[in-house]
Amino acid sequence: MLQQELVNQRLQTRAGFSMLLAGIILVAANLRAPITAVGPIIGEIRNATGISNTLAGALTTLPLLAFALLSPFAPRFARKIGIEYTLLAGMIVLTIGILIRSIPGIGMLFLGTLLLGLAISVCNVLVPSLVKREFPERIGVMTGIYAVSMNLCGAIASGISIPITGGLGLGWGAALGCWALLSFAAILIWLPQLRHRRHTPIAQVNKKGGQLWRSRLAWSVTIYMGSQSLVFYMMVAWLPEILQQRGMSNETAGWMLSLLQFIILPLTFAVPVLASRFSNQRQLVIMTGISLIIGCLGLLSGNLSLVVLWMILLGIGVGSAFSLAMMFFVLRTRDSQQAAELSGMAQAVGYLMAATGPTLFGLLHDVTNGWTLPLIFLLASAVMLMIAGYGAASGYVTSKESS
Repeated sequence: MLQQELVNQRLQTRAGFSMLLAGIILVAANLRAPITAVGPIIGEIRNATGISNTLAGALTTLPLLAFALLSPFAPRFARKIGIEYTLLAGMIVLTIGILIRSIPGIGMLFLGTLLLGLAISVCNVLVPSLVKREFPERIGVMTGIYAVSMNLCGAIASGISIPITGGLGLGWGAALGCWALLSFAAILIWLPQLRHRRHTPIAQVNKKGGQLWRSRLAWSVTIYMGSQSLVFYMMVAWLPEILQQRGMSNETAGWMLSLLQFIILPLTFAVPVLASRFSNQRQLVIMTGISLIIGCLGLLSGNLSLVVLWMILLGIGVGSAFSLAMMFFVLRTRDSQQAAELSGMAQAVGYLMAATGPTLFGLLHDVTNGWTLPLIFLLASAVMLMIAGYGAASGYVTSKESS
């Protein structure tokens, strides 16, 4: 009751609501862009620094490993100093990491990458928890808003890295460092929220956190999160290469990946709104899984005449799966602290799976000298996603789990 009164106090004025909404949007905008900005200019970075292809690939893998390492500890930080201060600290460390990464030198490049990965991991975990606490009656809409912000800025970062590097002649450091402006803006907008710092009793939260790791439902949510991350990062890493080797031009293959990301955007808003209206999301899980499976089968067939259809289906599947994973953190838990615990557990395991996926996909290609076995692995991941999602689509992790 007291917590709800404090929430209402913050939201009772239009200015308070607007500042909180702007803060969430800006924090979310920083959670993907610093990572997606790297891919398009990774060749420029490799040539300028002299690093190997393996180390160049680590620039994408390292943040994912940081996510897996720190995600379980994010709820502890929030309990210690409050969600508001923890998110502020995350944005400050992110800004420092982005700036360090833009400094010439291999050591600075990887140190900055590690710092920004650690910062994003904390914010990734706590934003769903904050939404559940502050907007208990508007979870679907608010989840959709921050998911769109995250994915839109991620797509923009991919698109402008090359123009900044080559078109403007500013180099790869500027293309990566410019995102410190966005994180600094998030810091400024977030400062007013520090007046609303709150705690949850530690003993109560620790007990709930221990229950999660023994909960079958929590593990279903975790495997679902891991599967969707696995599918997404394998496609982002290898889809253009697959299409190019099957005869598509580099430019067209790049546009196919852009099409997939464009399809994702409206789904990241619509699916949370739909999911919040039902106590059971199994129909959405099944539709998401079928869309992904058909898209994977289309890629496996090698039929380029229908590649646009395959991209649309894959985009629908990936966008819906990501949104459902975010919603499960809040729909399967009873309070904001437990949502943070479940989010930390699922993202720790999920991003560990995502970090190994692209490497394993490439290894299967090297071993077989073809794309059939890697694409079967992608298909199997989509099937695993649907099975885990079916188990994650109803109930609460602290109550008796039933079908």
